[in-house]
Amino acid sequence: MARSIEEAQRPARGYIPPQNDKERFLMRHIEDLARTAGARGIPRYSSFLSDREQVLARAALSKAGCTCWRFEGGYPDAERRLAAIEPEGSWTDSPLACVRLDCRAAPGADLPSHRDYLGSLMGLAIKREALGDIVLPADTPGTAYVFALEPAARLICEELAQVGRAEVSCTRQPLEELPGLAQAERVLRTAAVSSLRLDAVLAAMLHCSRGAAAELIQAGRVEINHLPTGSVHAPVYEGDVFTIRGKGRFALTALPGRTKKDRQIIEFFQYQS
Repeated sequence: MARSIEEAQRPARGYIPPQNDKERFLMRHIEDLARTAGARGIPRYSSFLSDREQVLARAALSKAGCTCWRFEGGYPDAERRLAAIEPEGSWTDSPLACVRLDCRAAPGADLPSHRDYLGSLMGLAIKREALGDIVLPADTPGTAYVFALEPAARLICEELAQVGRAEVSCTRQPLEELPGLAQAERVLRTAAVSSLRLDAVLAAMLHCSRGAAAELIQAGRVEINHLPTGSVHAPVYEGDVFTIRGKGRFALTALPGRTKKDRQIIEFFQYQS
């Protein structure tokens, strides 16, 4: 029977400052947006941000002394979100839009996956920061909702005709008329590891040996919270997201306790591909 971990004993990953020029530019850009919005009393919006970028944006907004902001992704459970800086009394001029895609697959053919949709959208030369979440509701197979910046949404409606091997029709979807959307149901899994070292945790998630996990790390194929790491000894924390090139993306959701043999129990899920 597992023993629970006292909250005070549970370590957490602290704030990691910008690690490269791209991240430093992002923080300066967010600060500039905040100062312009405050000085001119007009709304300003970022492009879509990953979870790591949202952490940096939050720090930049705090540094700029901005309090009139929020993250917005188009629906409550959005992962990729833009920073909306809206001074009191200003009008709302959000660039966030949504396109509904309805696919018609040939008889016997598989419907497009999340990866198929993303690949087709990137094939239109749309930058990743112009795209938010792509949601595939389980109750309407063949339908996807794509959240995007306004110019990208227009391009999708004008140019996208096929996803994978399926024909697709595109319809602008007013945000106020969206059905109830939620992220795809995630299968939570548990495993017991000898330590919260990166190689041990990845081995459990990928069902491989620690040696094989170490090879992936040392080959530069692993990121923690969108930051590359080459250390097999890197500590991991509850809430970390792991991207393994060629293997997928995983999130460590909880550390429920320890086994009778004093091995750490981890709870995690794999993102849809």
